[in-house]
Amino acid sequence: MFTAHQGKCSFLNGDRIRVSAATSLIDSLLCTGFSYDRDHVKRNLDLFNKACLTAQAVRRDGSAALDLCYVACGRFDGFWELTLHPWDVAAGKLMIEEAGGCVTNIKGGPCTFYDPAIIASNGRIHGALVEMVG
Repeated sequence: MFTAHQGKCSFLNGDRIRVSAATSLIDSLLCTGFSYDRDHVKRNLDLFNKACLTAQAVRRDGSAALDLCYVACGRFDGFWELTLHPWDVAAGKLMIEEAGGCVTNIKGGPCTFYDPAIIASNGRIHGALVEMVG
């Protein structure tokens, strides 16, 4: 079970978690998700293809909330998605930030729960991920 409290770290089954130490996209395992709205799928397919050529690998698991938790505990180094809802982002954003990572809007600016497109990472690869996705 993943838990986080603002200002008090993130945990997995009671043990403190931290983001990964990856420092470049070529050494990073990324993840993303695809919208149910087919109008948005093409853009993310283009980004998925680009990421496959830029990163170590890219995964698609089907749960943005879980993907964000996996970034928080270092299983993934970075994440992006283009069509999210507040319930997809809220808990995972806190989880990543308390684990030492970074969550922004797709342009690299401050992220709110209402931003439909976000980028999340361990912080070390964040600029490169924003450049690739943005």
